Amino acid sequence: MNIVHIFSGGLDSTTLLYYLLNQGHKVKTISFFYGQKHKKELECSKNIARKLNIENKLIDLSALKDIFGKSSLTSDMDIPEGHYNDTNMKSTVVPNRNMIFLSIAISYAISSNFDAVSIGVHAGDHAIYPDCRPVFINKMKDVAKVSDYSEIGILAPFLDLKKYEIVKIGLELKVPYEMTWTCYKGEEKPCLKCGSCTERLEAFELNNVKDPLVFI
Repeated sequence: MNIVHIFSGGLDSTTLLYYLLNQGHKVKTISFFYGQKHKKELECSKNIARKLNIENKLIDLSALKDIFGKSSLTSDMDIPEGHYNDTNMKSTVVPNRNMIFLSIAISYAISSNFDAVSIGVHAGDHAIYPDCRPVFINKMKDVAKVSDYSEIGILAPFLDLKKYEIVKIGLELKVPYEMTWTCYKGEEKPCLKCGSCTERLEAFELNNVKDPLVFI
C-alpha cells in the first residue's frame, strides 16, 4: 500500500512510520508547522526521514496561528505541567488540528495516487484531545471515502494502544528514539515535566528502559 504518513517527529508518529515500513508499505511523510512552540520536532522529522531515505514534505500553516490562539502550544500561555489526566492539560488542545492535518494529507495522497494516510493517535490521547478519539477517526474515515473521486483510507493502527505499548513495538523495531522529540516546551532540552514528557517517561519505565532523551 502507498501511504502518506502524518509525521511530527515525535515518539508516536516515528514508531508508526517504522511500523508501516516494516510491513512493506511505500511511505512518504508530511509534517506541519502551525506556530507550535516545540518546532524542534520538525527538525527531528526531517532528520529521521533523511536517515530512512524517504520524502518529507513540510507544510507551513503558521498563518493559522491566530485562530489557534487559545492553545498553550501556540500562544503566550504557559505550557502546563503534570499528567495528561489533569484537567489543566486541556490548554494544550489545538482546535480541530487533526481534521486540518488529515484534510491536507488526504489531498496529498489523492494528488500522489496513493491509497491512504496514516496518523499516530493512541489511547493516551483520548482523555484530552477530542480529535484523537475513535469516534472522530472513524467519522473521518467515512469522509475520506467520499471526499473525492478517489477513495482514500485513513490508518490509525495505534488508536487503542497505550503509550507503553507503542514504545514496546518501537523497541522491537529498533526505532531511534534519541532522534525524536516529545516535549511541548520550545527549549533545548526536554523539560521532563509537561504532560507529553511525563507520559513518555512513564512509557519507557513500564518497558524497563531508560528514555534516551533523558541523557541529552
